[in-house]
Amino acid sequence: MNKNFARRCVRHIVLSLFVLGWHSLGTAQDKVQQVRISTWVPAQHALNPAIQAWADSMKKASGGTINPTLFPSEQLGKAMDHYDMARDGLTDFAFVNPGYQPGRFPIFAAASLPFEISNAKAGSAAIDNWYRSYAAKEMKDVKFCFAFAHDPGALHSRKKVLMPADLKGMKIRPATSTIGQMVTLLGGTNVQASAPESRDAIERGVADAITFPWGSLTLFGIDKVVKFHMDVPLYVTPFVMVINSDKYTSLSATQKQVVDSHCTSEWAEKIGTAWADFEISGRTKLLADKANREIYSLTPDQLAAWKTAVAPVRQQWADEVKKRGDDPAAVMKALQQSLTKYKSAM
Repeated sequence: MNKNFARRCVRHIVLSLFVLGWHSLGTAQDKVQQVRISTWVPAQHALNPAIQAWADSMKKASGGTINPTLFPSEQLGKAMDHYDMARDGLTDFAFVNPGYQPGRFPIFAAASLPFEISNAKAGSAAIDNWYRSYAAKEMKDVKFCFAFAHDPGALHSRKKVLMPADLKGMKIRPATSTIGQMVTLLGGTNVQASAPESRDAIERGVADAITFPWGSLTLFGIDKVVKFHMDVPLYVTPFVMVINSDKYTSLSATQKQVVDSHCTSEWAEKIGTAWADFEISGRTKLLADKANREIYSLTPDQLAAWKTAVAPVRQQWADEVKKRGDDPAAVMKALQQSLTKYKSAM
């Protein structure tokens, strides 16, 4: 055998073993991580397929070393507890409605102010882009992944509500703490209930009305217990996906890169769009159900009266942010700039 050929064969074998060795080492370093993702909406909700697609993308990008399992329908804990569940490691990723805990996240509450955001598609990217500057401070117990919103919700009630004064004396389940401030300001009483608990609250007369998005109204069966629907984009509910800090720290550098690449404004918009399409189709369905409900618009004067009546809510929000040591004017300016950039301001 030619000696040069033999030497080349040996070098090739040694190089191949070297590469295989490093490949094995890399595989050993990136051990498989079982990841729990908790949502509190029902399994059939449009959010869950979107979250599952996001999870599958993480799994693929990690070469299977991140292995997520989705737990919907409050399997791991109640809706109101999801932030603390992520903080305490009861889940690794949690879908959180910060508005379920009034006063805890005042900066984030800016995104839930009435008559602020026109749509949840580009609006989700706008909220996420804006909040990234504040998340590390306000949600320091967890690792922030992304923020998004559902499409604008409306007021749904057992009696017709046209003017702000009509809320006086009513018992209302608010979508967020900010909407709760609006209810109080206008003389109503807030009824605290998570989305899965809301139908029962209205059916038993504990609540007279609810602020809720259109498609989810049907999904949770709330359309069966309310008849009147104010067809006005009153608010959006902003949400976050957060990660248990210890779980994130336990990931390899490569796995962290995968997670980081799935915690972006682009993914926020994808998740927000999937949910928005569901809510928009729900509104269309309810509009066709004229025999069982009344869906009505407001006149320009009535809408102007609402906007004037809820203006103090913005000041209450500003006072709360200032109390925490932040500049509400700067926070609001940053949000408005992001909404304008993404063409989602009212």
